[in-house]
Amino acid sequence: MPAFTYDRTVDSNVRKILEKINIRGELKKNEPMSSHTTFKTGGPAEFFFIPRSLEDLKAILYFCKEYGVPYFILGGGANILVSDRGINGIVIDMRHFNRIGFRDTICYAESGASISRTAEQAGRKGFSGFEFIYAMPGTVGGAIWMNARCYGSSLSDILYSVDYLDENLSLKKLTRKMILETSGYKKSVFQTSNSIILKGEFLLKTGEKGEIADRMETYKKDRERKGHFLFPSAGSIFKNNREFGEPTGAIIDSLGLRGRSIGGAQIAPFHGNIIINTGTATSRNIRDLIEICKQEAKLKRGILLEREVQYVGTWQ
Repeated sequence: MPAFTYDRTVDSNVRKILEKINIRGELKKNEPMSSHTTFKTGGPAEFFFIPRSLEDLKAILYFCKEYGVPYFILGGGANILVSDRGINGIVIDMRHFNRIGFRDTICYAESGASISRTAEQAGRKGFSGFEFIYAMPGTVGGAIWMNARCYGSSLSDILYSVDYLDENLSLKKLTRKMILETSGYKKSVFQTSNSIILKGEFLLKTGEKGEIADRMETYKKDRERKGHFLFPSAGSIFKNNREFGEPTGAIIDSLGLRGRSIGGAQIAPFHGNIIINTGTATSRNIRDLIEICKQEAKLKRGILLEREVQYVGTWQ
């Protein structure tokens, strides 16, 4: 979230100010973030805006800059843990930026498009490359930001270019060469900037539709077997590190933490690196379990676990 100084006197005037600028998007107040995250937890967004066009998006961002209002860009709500106290300022939901298309073997997808739906459409056209990410939650923008990785593949392996707004709201393009130079294990250049991802282009290969579909189904069934869809969660909590010599889930298992509960949150009994909401969890419950895992790993194994899940909002 940008490091602006937030003028609280703006709060009561936000709606009036926004009515004066030419935007067509939907504006809500005190929108519960539990309806917009895969954990199904989180307090209210002070303001929740759904832009319908690039012009809408730029208008709201100019407003935030001018009045010092913090903002948070929301994709599919995966890989984030929103505070029970909610988010100050404006949450900008990118759901309407969801177009997917193809040009030769290049797939282009806007940041708000479902990453799984993008993979599915590519497969139906006989294009291979997205199979590893099929059935994952979240959006194209979120997957690019995280440089999503699973089954030995990273999104940067197929990412050809990215259109984005830089911190001055100028339209820029990240090229394939720049992607290769700046990407790492679940790392992208966007994690260290306030740039806003608009669209990704992906370089795919032609393949046999049936074989592509079979691979996608295999990955989906493996995720189902591992319990990814049994309860609200954000998937893996921590990154894997080859230097540790074993997966993070195995490390957490070795600490005797699998199944540990706080309130309605639980370290999944079926996977040590997944925390689930059994129905009544608060974000604080989940965060407490995350911090217990970090503390125990450092104390007993000398291992510093790195979170994948991002803490968002107002935390004490």
